[in-house]
Amino acid sequence: MSSLSLIRDCLDALLHPSAQYDALTRARHRAFMAPRLLGSLAALASFPAFLAMRGAPTAIEVAAFAWLIAPILLSWFLSRTGRYEGAHVLSSLALAGLVMMIAATTGGIASFAAVWLVVIPIEAALSASRRVVAFAFALAMICAALLSVLAHYHVLPAVDPAVASNGTLVGFGVVSAIFYAAGLAFGAESLARTSVALLYVEEERYRLLAHNMSDVLSRHSRNGAVRFISPAAEIMLGVPASRLSGHGLFDRVHVADRPAYLTALSDAARGESRSVEFRVRRDGARGETAGEFIWVEMRCRALDQTPADAEVVAVMRDVTDRKVQEQALEQARNAAEQADASKTRFLATMSHELRTPLNAIIGFSEMIAQEDVLGLDAARRKEYAQLINDSGQHLLSVVNGILDMSKMESGNFEISPEPFAPRPALLNCCNLVALKARESGVDLVTRVGDDLPVVNGDPRAFKQIVLNLVSNAIKFTERGGKVTVSAGVEGSRLLLRVSDTGVGIAADDLKRIGDPFFQAGKTYQRRHEGTGLGLSIVKGLVGLHHGEMNVESKVGEGTIVSVALPLAFTPPVAVEPSSNVSTLKPALRSGLQEQTHQVKKSA
Repeated sequence: MSSLSLIRDCLDALLHPSAQYDALTRARHRAFMAPRLLGSLAALASFPAFLAMRGAPTAIEVAAFAWLIAPILLSWFLSRTGRYEGAHVLSSLALAGLVMMIAATTGGIASFAAVWLVVIPIEAALSASRRVVAFAFALAMICAALLSVLAHYHVLPAVDPAVASNGTLVGFGVVSAIFYAAGLAFGAESLARTSVALLYVEEERYRLLAHNMSDVLSRHSRNGAVRFISPAAEIMLGVPASRLSGHGLFDRVHVADRPAYLTALSDAARGESRSVEFRVRRDGARGETAGEFIWVEMRCRALDQTPADAEVVAVMRDVTDRKVQEQALEQARNAAEQADASKTRFLATMSHELRTPLNAIIGFSEMIAQEDVLGLDAARRKEYAQLINDSGQHLLSVVNGILDMSKMESGNFEISPEPFAPRPALLNCCNLVALKARESGVDLVTRVGDDLPVVNGDPRAFKQIVLNLVSNAIKFTERGGKVTVSAGVEGSRLLLRVSDTGVGIAADDLKRIGDPFFQAGKTYQRRHEGTGLGLSIVKGLVGLHHGEMNVESKVGEGTIVSVALPLAFTPPVAVEPSSNVSTLKPALRSGLQEQTHQVKKSA
């Protein structure tokens, strides 16, 4: 262990506990105690040599040597109390007292010791306290003035001319003062070096924090201008931090979010801690021209300054992933609400569509069973049997629609593609519903060219598509209206179009057309029979053929449903549930299965 390390360890053992945990304070206490302890010990060590050379000392010389031991008491005071400024005040008083005592007996203001008055404020400068320096300066000036006044009025004791004119003493006073001032200068330089080193370490610590944390630290003026922003902004926004200074960050904030951004900074400048979320533009990778907006959460608060020049420090964090999750949760909640509404609509529709034919079947069958009591003739029995058959057929169509929809939803609906001629199939379907159109007073017009090519697809599914579309068009067209069915070739697809002049569909309902059990308008306002599965089945069958369905409508003007099917459809090897088919939600599917089970039991 070196001697310097040994001395340092001894000094650290003498430090007050308040100086143990701060490096700069610890260095200041060591700089105060080390020269005083060493100087006092040197004075004690030189006292025997002084006696050997000088002989018996005078009372003044004894007092001077005793005074030189006073720094030991000052070091003890600092070690026990930790009062650094108080120790410097006492040191100034001790030095001033020693200088006054020697100067008073060696010529007053002209004494060789008077030059030491200059050292008093220099020594006080190490305290880093303006009050201590001002006190030391005032003390030195008072001592100099006092020596001058006392010498002017000849109050001081007479001085031996040989002593007064002794150049050796004068030189000793000047040289000793220079050496002491040099020691103070080295102490000040050591403290400055320690301060710089500590400042560099602290700066390096904060630089490491600012450069490696993912959050962005920024400092803003009261009007929102950026005065400092950490390098993490380059990772978050894809631009150098220098381009975000001033109003560079504000220019990237989404226009709709700028008021909230500025309001948060303004409130924070007034002393309120604020948190705000806004969108900010992030540049794309090199070579990409368009950027994207990301969601940022900013927490800001005011710095400890006067309200006039208050600045705001903010921490920004990328919360885009959380926002995406919130939006997904919101969509899931809306989907759940729609599923619940679909279930309610399903129950309302099925309760009517299933109960009506079942009541007719039960009622007329009971009447036939009691024909002896009621006295039914053959014509009446035939009429009731026909009504029972019609109700059964209607019930069967409802159940078949539910089962077909359920198969398509579960991915178990199989189609059997084969070449077929679409024109005869389309005309056959129109002939099947022609009677219904005449009874409803609707003009059914068919425009099908003779040159339609052969289509590869499921002919049964094609007929079901046409029947559902034409039946719906007739059902929702008022008496005197017109339904037009046309077909043609468009590129490599067969284009089927069914238009009517009926009631039309509202814009809010139009985007949900094709959802299972959905019917435009409120359920309790319905004027037409049906389960709401017609267009859903059409949409599913078109999706299974990799086709497209489009619905255009205006309330009071009519509806146009266009279906485009590929001329040469090739089914995939492994049939997956089509992404074009609307997905039943779990609650709706469970209600569908329950109603289907009840229908089977009732039938």
